[in-house]
Amino acid sequence: MSDLTRAIAAATSAAASLGLPADEAVVLHNSNKLALRLTSGDVFARIAPVGQEVAQFEVELARRLTEVGAPVCPLEPRVDPRVYRRDGFAVTLWTFYEPVTPHTPPVDYARALQQLHAGMRKVDVPSPRFTDRITEAEDVVADPDRSPELVDADRVFLSGTLARLRRAIEDRGAEEQLLHGEPHPGNVLSTENGPLFIDLETCCRGPVEFDLAHVPEAVCAHYPGIDQALLDECRQLVVAMVAAWRWELGDQFPRGRQFGEEFLRLLRAGPPWPTLDAVTRRLDGL
Repeated sequence: MSDLTRAIAAATSAAASLGLPADEAVVLHNSNKLALRLTSGDVFARIAPVGQEVAQFEVELARRLTEVGAPVCPLEPRVDPRVYRRDGFAVTLWTFYEPVTPHTPPVDYARALQQLHAGMRKVDVPSPRFTDRITEAEDVVADPDRSPELVDADRVFLSGTLARLRRAIEDRGAEEQLLHGEPHPGNVLSTENGPLFIDLETCCRGPVEFDLAHVPEAVCAHYPGIDQALLDECRQLVVAMVAAWRWELGDQFPRGRQFGEEFLRLLRAGPPWPTLDAVTRRLDGL
């Protein structure tokens, strides 16, 4: 069986063993992690190969954030809140929400992100720092075996950009707190209960501008107290990190190489630095 077929089977098997109906699975998203809707039981399942995820961290953080009223997607209430392992896959089960609108209005998005940040300040959990994300990107760029299609000139340029931005942002000495890590529109559910954030595996500590660098421009306009210069540096950093990850061998992001080339072009072109949603819309022809 293909990895996708095995992953779906692992999720449906885990759900069925817990008494949840799991007759049909619909793929919602499939890149480096798989997201499914188990339609008969209205369960949202996330699946990743064991060892390539931090699912237990995500489950514990989601449980604690739910307790303090933060706007995150809650775990499936009918089963124990834990990671289920099947056939080499880690499966986590969440509450499924039917989206009420295609896009979250910017003012609601910003308010929900503020509420998430406020909830995260109440939760004390060991977590990586945003600079660890930079290191992950630098490691991809530094190793030709991990990024064999990245030409030497781009490798040197990207490595220097990541190192420069690390120094610039750290030198600002901005206040840091627990962050979502990647609160882009793909990780926001528009529900009848308001916007809810998913995919907490990327949580890290850093300045709130690092989170804001992942959201649409219109959202930032409704988030108070932003350091615009720091936000600009964080946006450039996000473009550089995503560029690195799209060149990694085995990256499963759809049209990843096209995105990698575009992000490198944007870095060389200079400011103003685009938001991720703007780049995606342009490449999708929207």
